[in-house]
Amino acid sequence: MTKPKDSTSLILIGLMLAILMSAMDNTIVTTAMGTIVSQLGGMEQFVWVTSAYMVAVMAGTPIFGKLSDMYGRKRFFIFGIITFLGGSVLCGIAGSIAQLSIFRAIQGIGGGALMPIAFTIIYDIFPLEKRGKMTGLLGAVFGTSSIFGPLLGAYITDTLGWHWVFFINVPIGLVCLVLIILFYRESLSRSKQRIDWGGAATLVGAVVCLMFALELGGETYPWDSTAILSLFAGFAVLFIAFLFIETRAEEPIISFSMFKNRLYATSSGLALLYGSVFIVATVFIPIYVQGVFGGSATNSGLILMPMMIGSVIGSMLGGMLSTRLSYRTIMTISVICFVSGIFALSTMSIDTTRTLLTLYSILTGFGVGYSFSVLSMAAVHHFDMRQRGAATSTNSFLRSLGMTLGITIFGIVQRNLVADEMKRAFEGMGMGQSGQSFGDIREVLSPEKRGEIPPPVLETITEALSSSIAHTFMWALIPAGLAVLVVLIMPNDRISPKGKREGQPQHSS
Repeated sequence: MTKPKDSTSLILIGLMLAILMSAMDNTIVTTAMGTIVSQLGGMEQFVWVTSAYMVAVMAGTPIFGKLSDMYGRKRFFIFGIITFLGGSVLCGIAGSIAQLSIFRAIQGIGGGALMPIAFTIIYDIFPLEKRGKMTGLLGAVFGTSSIFGPLLGAYITDTLGWHWVFFINVPIGLVCLVLIILFYRESLSRSKQRIDWGGAATLVGAVVCLMFALELGGETYPWDSTAILSLFAGFAVLFIAFLFIETRAEEPIISFSMFKNRLYATSSGLALLYGSVFIVATVFIPIYVQGVFGGSATNSGLILMPMMIGSVIGSMLGGMLSTRLSYRTIMTISVICFVSGIFALSTMSIDTTRTLLTLYSILTGFGVGYSFSVLSMAAVHHFDMRQRGAATSTNSFLRSLGMTLGITIFGIVQRNLVADEMKRAFEGMGMGQSGQSFGDIREVLSPEKRGEIPPPVLETITEALSSSIAHTFMWALIPAGLAVLVVLIMPNDRISPKGKREGQPQHSS
């Protein structure tokens, strides 16, 4: 707990800044990569810049969550901030793509500690009746940062240079560090426990193999190549070893016994499914706008503003409703809006107006916004302070895993769809393979190159791009539909009224 009470608001500001940095760095680099590669070179290695950060975050999240349960939140949260800032400075002065990839991994190690511990601290310092509102606030920051990252990255790169995409973290992180060091006090007694090094090592190894198999497969190497198959085999072996170790460890990194609780299991499953679909919207809506309507990357990024606003409203509303309604009721509202938004996006065509696209984005953002606050609360609902770190971090880990799987799988789907659409379209125009001279989809995304494409060919390419993205959203309805089923089997647990003991929540399954 924290003392005195008037310092709580300063701690909250520190936590919000930490989440801002961690969530934003998942996406802020994407729009700067073109400039970075043009200056540092290493076109064939640039994928490692994004992958290194995501691997480190995903691998570190459950580990730091468990360690915070064992030895205290504050020390690992401060470690996360310092490591993240050190990695940010190193990234800003990197002289090659290889260096940048290594420094991004260092940054990711720190990021893996920030997100889960920040949410867990909220559950520690606020009473039940205020927890929903505060979690909604942090969830809104997470959603805003994730969506706003690409737009901010493009703007900073154009005005200050790509180095400041990383340097911008320094003043934010220093303020966060000072606030946490000065005002956050822990009073929870800790008992020394054995660290599950075997589980940590196999989890990190499995995540690394899976991430690079998905990132490199189909692009750098064929899916049936020895390198990719070896990575998948490595993932399978290490993951099986991880499961074996965790079932026998005294203090496992991820406690599978927690999944016996239906509320925890369903909220974790929803985090995975929501993450896999949400990332598709944030990536493909700007591409649709830039390719179909035309314009720069920065301008297309602005179309995500309505989704960001919708997610902020949804997150805040979800937090406030958590003291009045059951988690299942709130997530029912969420999943109806979310699935409706994704279905609406699957109907897009070159005739879809900006107004309609804005409405679809608001609906999608509003639906997913509830998950940012409600799912993390549901995950810790039945656990005490010594298990909250593990519960929150596993929930965050599964959301990150869902985002990684979603963008990889649906990215492959969209690439294949647009290739097939363009092949049929050019053959239908009687151009055969000659039409492929204009067939690089990246030319449509560049305002300069776009003007050089003959109007009939440009229309053909934009139709193919529009159709492929719409059909990708149609495929995304599969995990969205599974989310509906998971919501239906959630128990009716809810936050207990003030005065009830925390360990005895109300429920009526």
